[in-house]
Amino acid sequence: MPKDKHNVAAEHHEKAAKSHRTAAEHHGKGDHETGHRHSTEAQKHSETAHKHSQEAHNKSIEANQKNK
Repeated sequence: MPKDKHNVAAEHHEKAAKSHRTAAEHHGKGDHETGHRHSTEAQKHSETAHKHSQEAHNKSIEANQKNK
């Protein structure tokens, strides 16, 4: 059974948050190369989360319109 778009979006938001925290840790220790890598990873997860959030929103609108 495919995962609900809301759940997929939430998973990617959580992954992005973890990557942001890890990036901040590395930047704080002066390891900017690793920090940058994690920042890039966080950005990708954020973009994926946004995409799934939009799809979930659109799907919810469609479902609400069908129920009218």
